[in-house]
Amino acid sequence: PVTPELLVSPSSQDGDLGSECPEDRGNWTGRLDFLLSCIGYCVGLGNVWRFPYRAYTNGGGAFLVPYFIMLAICGIPIFFMELSLGQFSSLGPLAVWKISPLFKGVGMGTILIVSLVAIYYNMIIAYVLFYLFASLTSDLPWQHCGNWWNTDLCLDHHVIKAGNATFPVNITNTVSPSEEYWSRYVLHIQGSSGIGDPGRIRWNLCLCLLLSWTIVYLCILKGVKSSGKVVYFTATFPYLILVMLLIRGVTLEGAWKGIRFYLTPQFDHLLSSKVWIEAALQIFYSLGVGFGGLLTFASYNTFHQNIYRDTFIVTLGNAITSILAGFAIFSVLGYMSQELGVPVNQVAKAGPGLAFVVYPQAMTMLPLSPFWSFLFFFMLLTLGLDSQFAFMETIVTAVTDEFPYYLRPKKASFSAVICIALFLMGLILTTEGGMYWLVLLDDYSAGFGLMVVVITTCLVVTRVYGMKRFCRDIHMMLGFKPGPYFRACWMFLSPATMMALLVYNIVKYQPSEYGSYRFPTWAEVLGILMGVLSCLMIPVGMVVAVLREEGTLWERVQQASRPTMDWGPSLEENRTGMYVASLAGSQSPKPLMVHMRKYGGITSYENTAIEVDREIEEEEESMM
Repeated sequence: PVTPELLVSPSSQDGDLGSECPEDRGNWTGRLDFLLSCIGYCVGLGNVWRFPYRAYTNGGGAFLVPYFIMLAICGIPIFFMELSLGQFSSLGPLAVWKISPLFKGVGMGTILIVSLVAIYYNMIIAYVLFYLFASLTSDLPWQHCGNWWNTDLCLDHHVIKAGNATFPVNITNTVSPSEEYWSRYVLHIQGSSGIGDPGRIRWNLCLCLLLSWTIVYLCILKGVKSSGKVVYFTATFPYLILVMLLIRGVTLEGAWKGIRFYLTPQFDHLLSSKVWIEAALQIFYSLGVGFGGLLTFASYNTFHQNIYRDTFIVTLGNAITSILAGFAIFSVLGYMSQELGVPVNQVAKAGPGLAFVVYPQAMTMLPLSPFWSFLFFFMLLTLGLDSQFAFMETIVTAVTDEFPYYLRPKKASFSAVICIALFLMGLILTTEGGMYWLVLLDDYSAGFGLMVVVITTCLVVTRVYGMKRFCRDIHMMLGFKPGPYFRACWMFLSPATMMALLVYNIVKYQPSEYGSYRFPTWAEVLGILMGVLSCLMIPVGMVVAVLREEGTLWERVQQASRPTMDWGPSLEENRTGMYVASLAGSQSPKPLMVHMRKYGGITSYENTAIEVDREIEEEEESMM
């Protein structure tokens, strides 16, 4: 006799996992699809261009202390909460608010934030593609001065090196060829006087943006079935390149200067609140909590997938990747500082300045510079793409789950419409003043609005829905209840930490700037409105939910805050206890009986279901 799949423990199942998932929605075709997609989503550009810089400016090796404490307090718990919500309900970031319809505005706020981030994130991928193609040459275009885009201030590093051998060269008022290539050729920023004067569209950047949207669309064409296969390459290949860059970096002369600069612990920094806030911010954005990507990916899992194990694999893997990237970056910066004869802190930068100015300049100092440049930008491309897949999958899944009968059969066409719309909105980023708009989007789209969304989600799940009920749902799904560590973090530590982050961000607010350019007041107001709009979605959603109910205002609020009748596992056989027969058109009084008739036995998960049912009955009896 063949052992039915339900009688096999989840850890021993592999291969096609489709039998337990809603067929019309689609699902992962293998267990590694989900894990690699989560790793690809979390390990992004920030690991390479933000973490190393944040570490060295906030106490070097000492920064790892607050970093791992913040990972434990608000990184891992919120990550596990998002995965649990998605897997338990098999719903996207909008439909998941059947858990408490009063707060559906949180889902709308999430979608607004993700849409804004997706617009500018793909522009960064377009810049990476531009540099990737520029690296396909025997002589890198940003290696020397003397091109039409260079000015009199341009100073070649070869000249500096030769000059330092005889007499020191004053480099205070000079600009590197890579910096002029980035600002005057790629961006052509001299054609714009500021954010209010975008100038002309840069057609080479426009074509790169079109190409990046085309790549993203082709990879998410069939939903998680196609993107789940692409991540086998995009989530693993960056590690291969990172190791190559690391080995090359540490074998360079002067590499130790950079690594020492990166890791020398300055424990006095730990007394500063800024360092702890920076560590929490790094965790918050690096893991991608609150963007809906984790919830979306988990919603395509089978009901009993071990997301508890996956949580620790992804979060700790992400932290280790960030630390490794720091070695790869700072070893090269140490070599570069020795070549130029300047301190490491004069060449160290964060963000686009590191990726498109400093590191490309360092590449020109190496033998086979086009090869190393191509590898570096190919790594950035693969790091960026799988994060972008998650953003797009989040938007598409959220809307198709709201209108399944209309949009699910046309998911490919709907995805194309979303990609085209976001491409058109991103065209302003391809203009000569596009970088100003990109900075504005980067600073405000996912700032305090995202924190408000995550804090509200945490409070709704633990206070409105109820900690006991949420833990019971996880027990039903995984076979065990979350321990005191998770419950303490969800109830107190995580919300309190994020509230502190939110207050710090508001108190320490600084207007946006790009180099020496200060943004005008109207641009600041526009940026703040971007953040406020996602927060306003929450009260708007509350008003709509209350108006749909009947009775007095308080009765309406109470009814709207309760889970809907069809809240719970998406498949009938997974619905036990309070979730039995609450699905529309449900025929079965006890899913457990369905299993027993079908397979003639009880699985370990049905044993858990019996325990949960008994627990609920005992609670009801004690209340009576």
